[in-house]
Amino acid sequence: MIVDTLNNASKYTSLHPLFTKAFEFLKTNDINSLEDGTIEITDGLKVIVSNKKGKTKEESLAKFECHNQNIDIQFCAKGIETIAWKPREKCVTPNGEYNTEKDVLFFNDKPDMFFQLTDNQFVIFYPDDVHAPMIGDDEIKKLVFKVKI
Repeated sequence: MIVDTLNNASKYTSLHPLFTKAFEFLKTNDINSLEDGTIEITDGLKVIVSNKKGKTKEESLAKFECHNQNIDIQFCAKGIETIAWKPREKCVTPNGEYNTEKDVLFFNDKPDMFFQLTDNQFVIFYPDDVHAPMIGDDEIKKLVFKVKI
């Protein structure tokens, strides 16, 4: 997991060939005017835009998730978002089977930590990062980039 601000995004572009395109998208688009939905940026890279009220901790932890085929870059455009996290190697209680179509595996484990993102901050979740996002009391505008491994 990596947490940082958009100003420092160039430090991470060498980690995956599509990271540059994801961060360029953030810098060259009017993020606040983007409507909710999915945008295909290029082969292997899409972004999901959402603007909605945050969830309770319990609602979010019901979908404590990780992915096998994608890296998430979760960008907080506006609001205060709390996210739960735990390394996958420490998760021992799966909640169902891996869903290949949706590239998601859920766990019933308790997170090791919670952290916050706010305007222009992002987190990069690799397949080893189990996470539960969108915890908050108010509206959160966020973009989730799905980067194919």
